[in-house]
This record gives sequence, structure tokens and C-alpha cells, in this order.
Amino acid sequence: MSQPLRPRSAKRLPLAAAITTTLMVSALSTAPLQAQERDQFSVCWSIYAGWMPWGYADEAGIVDRWAEQYGIEIDIIQVNDYVESINQFTSGNVDGCAMTNMDALTIPAASGVDSTALIVGDYSDGNDGVVLKNADSLEDIAGRDVNLVQFSVSHYLLARALDSVGMSERDVSTVNTGDADIAGLFASRDSIDAVVTWNPQLSTVTELEGSTLAFDSSEIPGEILDLMVVNTQTLADYPELGHALVGAWYETMALMAEEDEEALSQMAEAAGTDLAGYRAQLDATYLYTDPAEALELIESDDLLETMQRVAEFSFEHGLLGDMAPDPGVVGIETPQGIFGDEGNIKLRFDPSFTQAYIDAQQ
Repeated sequence: MSQPLRPRSAKRLPLAAAITTTLMVSALSTAPLQAQERDQFSVCWSIYAGWMPWGYADEAGIVDRWAEQYGIEIDIIQVNDYVESINQFTSGNVDGCAMTNMDALTIPAASGVDSTALIVGDYSDGNDGVVLKNADSLEDIAGRDVNLVQFSVSHYLLARALDSVGMSERDVSTVNTGDADIAGLFASRDSIDAVVTWNPQLSTVTELEGSTLAFDSSEIPGEILDLMVVNTQTLADYPELGHALVGAWYETMALMAEEDEEALSQMAEAAGTDLAGYRAQLDATYLYTDPAEALELIESDDLLETMQRVAEFSFEHGLLGDMAPDPGVVGIETPQGIFGDEGNIKLRFDPSFTQAYIDAQQ
């Protein structure tokens, strides 16, 4: 069973302090009157199997080495609450953030923040799931309250799960619950008998006596994508940030592909589990350790079709704004084309940095 999440090393600042420090440095680097260019940047991430490599790359000095190569500094900030990490990106307090494809659309992009998916790191292949108590099948969810991070990919997964058995959200009631609280509540309260969550919380709740994993993301492969999203204007002004992040990521992915035990053990500890537990989470994560494979996905028709499906779900749930006239109100650009308003493109999938990395390795 997964252990409670442990604090990160002393290098980690509390979120407010880390953000304040970043803003102070940024202000100093651009004064007076924006005369000096920036050379310090920050990106954030939260606990999730597919994002643990960011913490390791930071602690192991991989990010620092790549940043130094491009003459910049990058602060990697761990944020304990996933949605709060995205809010910090949307507010402009950090330059990049690890998030899912749906959340990139419905939070920063829908808020008018032009955002670029710099890295497609993985897709959830069982890392997100619907768990019930005292149930034999998914149909037993009917009439229950379902605790989840409302309007996140968990909500999307719930809708897809219900649809798979001829049900809809009218058959349940959703209860908004912080991702860090779900496992504890499910374990301690008999009244909470249906949750949707992701790893490592998913592993914790499925191992409880009387729990049933009724549906998971392996049944909708490729739909829940995990990204590193960077502010589009920042990326345009400072492409070195994109190159450094991509380089650091794929150096770390090479260790993952080799199943480097030291690296995996450090990631496991940071995730609050042991090596076996973390490997089990990775088994439910399709990591794009090969940059060429990630590039193939970014340039595929499948990506555009997935984002259209996500946009339609988001529109149906009012996640694109109260005044959104249709699912295409926010334009989404991929190499295969644009879904939605070409005059309001706010979410972009850019393959150029991954391609540049591949070219440099040849």
C-alpha cells in the first residue's frame, strides 16, 4: 500500500515563497523599463506517476545542466495541489506547468492564456480510475455520490465510464473533492463509497478491503494526455527555455527506458511509495520515453480527434465559459489542423522543440 506523501527536500520552498522569489528575480532581471532580458524561469508540477521525473530531473541536476547549456536558470517547483498548480500558471506566476490535455484547454486556454503543449509525456493507461465500495460492477454506481476533482480529467473519465454502460451523469451526483483528500476520505468514511482519482491515490483506494476498480483509463487509451505546458509568448520570446526543458525531459526518459533503479527508487520515495509500488503505477502509464514516438503522436490525426472530443465534453459541462457559443470557441492547433476558432487559438501542440532535440541527437 502506498505510504502518505512525504515532504520534498529542503530545497523545495513553500509555494507562496517560491512564487514570490521567482517574481522578485524576474522583476530585477527586467528592470528598468524591461531593458534586460530574462534569464530565470520557473515551471511547476504535482505528484503523479508520469510527472515524478520532473522532481528527479531537478534533484539530480539534470535540469540545471540543460539550463546552463542555454544560459538560463529554471526553477522546478512542486505544488501539492494539482489544480492550484494550474491556477498559478494561468495567473502568470510560473512559466510552465505539468497538466493534462483537458485541463490545459479548460483552465488556462479557456481563460485567455495562450498556452503551448511543449511535451506530451504520456497517456494514462490505467492510472485514472473509478473505485466503488461494496459493488460488483460499474452499474452499482447508480444513485451514489461520486467524490472527484470536479471538471478535471476525473470528471471526463466518469462521463466516459457511465457512457460505456448506457448511463449518464444524471444517474449520479458529483462531489468536488481535493485530490490530496480523496484517499483519506474514502478510507475513513463509510458514507463515501464512490470516487474517481489518479495514482498514487488510485493505488491506495483500490487496495482497501471491499474496494472494486470498476473502470479505468486503459479502456480509453490515448485520451488522457499528460503534458508540460508553457506560456506561448514566453516560449516565443525565450525558445531556450523550451529547448532546455525538452532536453532535460528526454535525458530523464532515457533513464526510465533503461529502468534505472536508482532514479526509479528516488521517484518512488517522492511519490510516497516503494519501488514496486511505483513500478506498478508506471505499468498503468504509457510513457513516451522515445521522443520520435511522442513526435508521431503530436503529428497524428488521432491527437486532433481526441482534442475535439475533449472540447465537446468541456462545452457540454460549461467549462469553456458561460457565454461559449459552441465547443470550438477556443481554437486548438495541432500539426494536422485546427479545431475551433482560428481567430482565437489559445492551445497549441508544438512539435518543433521535440524535432530539434531529435535532430541534435543524430
